[in-house]
Amino acid sequence: MSTTILVTGGAGYIGSHACKVLARAGYTPVTYDSLTTGWRDAVTFGPFEEGDLLDRERLDQVFAAYRPAAVMHFAALSQVGESMTDPGTYWRNNVAGSLTLIEAAVAAGCLNFVFSSTCATYGDQDGVVLDEGCAQYPLNAYGASKRAIEDMLENFEASHGLRHVIFRYFNVAGADPDGEVGEFHRPETHLIPLMLDAVDGKRDALTIFGTDYDTPDGTCVRDYVHVMDLVDAHVLGLKWLQDDKGSRVFNLGTGTGFTVREVVNSSAAVTNREVPIIEGDRRPGDCVALVSGSTRAGQELGWQPARSTLDAMITDAWRWHQTGNYER
Repeated sequence: MSTTILVTGGAGYIGSHACKVLARAGYTPVTYDSLTTGWRDAVTFGPFEEGDLLDRERLDQVFAAYRPAAVMHFAALSQVGESMTDPGTYWRNNVAGSLTLIEAAVAAGCLNFVFSSTCATYGDQDGVVLDEGCAQYPLNAYGASKRAIEDMLENFEASHGLRHVIFRYFNVAGADPDGEVGEFHRPETHLIPLMLDAVDGKRDALTIFGTDYDTPDGTCVRDYVHVMDLVDAHVLGLKWLQDDKGSRVFNLGTGTGFTVREVVNSSAAVTNREVPIIEGDRRPGDCVALVSGSTRAGQELGWQPARSTLDAMITDAWRWHQTGNYER
C-alpha cells in the first residue's frame, strides 16, 4: 500500500505541521500549494508541487505522478472578516477549489480523504454544548464554505465511495516545539501571534475586538487546541480510514474556553512582558463563544490533546516567534 499522502496547503501553518508529523509516522507527504498564503520555506518534510486547487489539469498530473493513498485537505482561505466583505472569493476558492480536488481524487481512484473543517460551521449557539450532532448555522462565508464542502464529501461518498474523516477545529494555536515550523500568515489575523508581535514591539498594540460580550470579562470565549495535538489527530484519522472504519466527523477542541483577556494574561506571564492593548468594536461575523462539548475524538480515535494548555501553546509560539523564521 502506498504511504504517499497528498497534503493540500502543506506550505501553510497547519499543513506544514501535518507534513512533519506524517513524515515522522512513516508517510511521504507531498505538498500541493499555490503559495498564495503559504510559504515555500515551510516545505521541508517531503516533495513540493506548486499548483492551484482550481487547476484540474495540474491536479491530474500530480495524482498521476505520486498515486497517493489519501488526501489531507488543508488549503483554504480562512479570514472571517474578509469572508464577510468578499464572500465570492471564499465560495470560488474554498468550494469550487475543493470540488475540483475531490473530482480529481475520485478520477485517480484516491478514495481516502481527510478534511480540515471548522467549528465556525456551528455559528453562534449560546449555551449549547457543541458536539458533532449539533445543527450548523454558520455566520459567515468562511464557515458556510466549509459546511458546503462537508456536504460535498457526503454526496461523493454516496456516488463514488469517497471515504472521509472531517475534523471541525476550534481555535488552533502554538507551534512546533522543535522550532522547525510555526505560525505565519500574510496578513496575520490570529490572536496569539498578533499578541506576541505587540509584546515584541513589532506592532503598536493588540486590538481586542469587542469588550461588551456576555462573558465573564466582556471578551469572546474560544476553545484553543495546540497545533501539534491537532495534526496528531489527522494521522489518527488517516489510520482510521486505512483501517476501513468508515466516514466520520470529529470535533477537535479541549472542552475548555478562555476569554481573550485570559489569553492576554497568560501571555504576560509566559513572556514576562506587558501586552499593550487597544479596545475596539466587535467584528461582524464573530461568535460570542465557541467551545467543544465532544469526547468522540478521544473515545474513538484515542486522541488526547496533551499540549493544549494556554501556557504550553503560548510558550511554543513565543519560542518560534523569537527564532525570527516567520519573518523570512
